[in-house]
Amino acid sequence: MIDDRWSQIDRYFEGSLLGPDPVLADALRSSQQAELPPIQVSPSQGKLLHLLASAIGARRILEIGTLGGYSAIWLARALPPDGQLITLEVNPRHAAVARANLERAGLLEKVEIRLGPALESLRSLTTARVRPFDLAFIDADKPNTRPYFDQCVRLLRPGGLIVVDNVARKGELVNAESDDPNVVGMRAFVDALAVDHRVSATGIQTVGSKGYDGFVLARVLDGGRPERPARFARRPRAIRPGARK
Repeated sequence: MIDDRWSQIDRYFEGSLLGPDPVLADALRSSQQAELPPIQVSPSQGKLLHLLASAIGARRILEIGTLGGYSAIWLARALPPDGQLITLEVNPRHAAVARANLERAGLLEKVEIRLGPALESLRSLTTARVRPFDLAFIDADKPNTRPYFDQCVRLLRPGGLIVVDNVARKGELVNAESDDPNVVGMRAFVDALAVDHRVSATGIQTVGSKGYDGFVLARVLDGGRPERPARFARRPRAIRPGARK
């Protein structure tokens, strides 16, 4: 269920803060004409990915789930001239649409689309000992989220960020009795994340034109050491009258 107010506020933010973008509009249009499922991130979510990548100065980005290349455009735009985005897609038709969209956006030189099952592609990247990535975006089949995340942690540098989309599952995430493979997959991921000392993570619920859902944001820690709470600052030492400072 989507509350009309959520969509209205999304449109307000998009009109006020994002503005028109013919390249992204063309990417959505071509994906619709190719009858790809309309499950790409919203414009505001795409801008969030762009801002996260820009904020950490990402030079190498990994994406799992290309679809029509809409989120890939947002991410690739955050890269420096010599940056690289590797995006993984299992469906050849989706990959073809994404390639055309990225070419029209003038970003194909920065983006490598790897076709095939994502777990196989991730294992190949790990085996090849590629240079670490700075950011990963996971937006693919939900039952495999846990192994996707595990491989991403291995492939990212300390301090790198991982964004996992579609976590809340319209609130079904808390339903331990659900037999929906997507819910079961996300619960397995969150349960594993809770005891994963390699990362520090949080989950955020969202509403908007894409409905009720949420995402997980995780930061890869240095050497897998858990974060320690900051120590309280010491109170300034009282100075006795006549004492030296």
